[in-house]
Amino acid sequence: MEFLQGTGLAEIFQSRRIKNLVDYVFGIETGLDTNARKNRSGHIMEATVARILRENGISFLQEVYSSEFPELSVLGTDKKRFDFYIETTKRKYLIEVNFYSGGGSKLNEVARAYTELAPKVNSVKGFEFVWITDGIGWKSARNKLEEAYNAIPSVYNLANISSFIEQSR
Repeated sequence: MEFLQGTGLAEIFQSRRIKNLVDYVFGIETGLDTNARKNRSGHIMEATVARILRENGISFLQEVYSSEFPELSVLGTDKKRFDFYIETTKRKYLIEVNFYSGGGSKLNEVARAYTELAPKVNSVKGFEFVWITDGIGWKSARNKLEEAYNAIPSVYNLANISSFIEQSR
């Protein structure tokens, strides 16, 4: 019940706005299965991470571009947008957040891209790349996620995000 109330699901279920609970659970009614709304789960994940950071007293900025940091010239001329930026006395964290409710090639491409991006960011003194990802979609791309996990020092999900929070204080 704490989970249902804390996430707002209890209110959603009590309001009877959901027409089909089975479809809702699998993401159909919420639109998480359609390409037209494919980024909805990403926005929900970003909001969830932002809420967790706020609840833990972590100051952050959202949608920060690499061009704001001249020292990140190792990323080339492309403007890279990071979902979150956290600055502490020890480090500047550049954070990417995503959630995958289904499998597909996108997961593999994102894992590959972040596996290439993380060492570049981490090579700059005082900067660290952090990837917070989650979702059942990773079941079908487990090998690619494992490769990324072994190559990127800071990969978290919603179950272990508290480890990152402790580290970033």
